This record gives sequence, structure tokens and C-alpha cells, in this order.
Amino acid sequence: MAEPAKRPPPPDPVVDPDAVGRAYRRQRAKRMARERHQRERRLAHMRFWGVVLALLALSFFLGLTIWHEIQHLFGL
Repeated sequence: MAEPAKRPPPPDPVVDPDAVGRAYRRQRAKRMARERHQRERRLAHMRFWGVVLALLALSFFLGLTIWHEIQHLFGL
């Protein structure tokens, strides 16, 4: 009976000595980008609600001022 052909041993994998450092720096950069994105989103939400609140306050103030002037003008 025939035997299977013998395979040569697989070659040793090529190891890049700087691969670990590059992977560490890449993961750190991804984490910092993710944190920066979360911080920017939080600040954008705060800016949006601040502008909405300021516009509501301004419209309320203008409404009261106009109402007061109408009462003063027409003697209501």
C-alpha cells in the first residue's frame, strides 16, 4: 500500500518586531477618536439646547414687550 507523501514542515512565520507597538498606537488612536467624538456630540447637544432655550426666552420677552406696548397704546 502506498504511503502519503511527506510534507515539509511549515516555514517559520515572519514576525515584525514593531507590529505590537503599531497595534498599540492604532488602538490608542481609535480610543482617543471615539472619546473625542463622544465629547463633541455631548457639547453639540448642550449647544443645541442652549440655543433653543435662548430663543424661547427671547420670544417670551418680545411677546411680553409687544403685549405691554399694545396695552399702553390702546389703553386696555
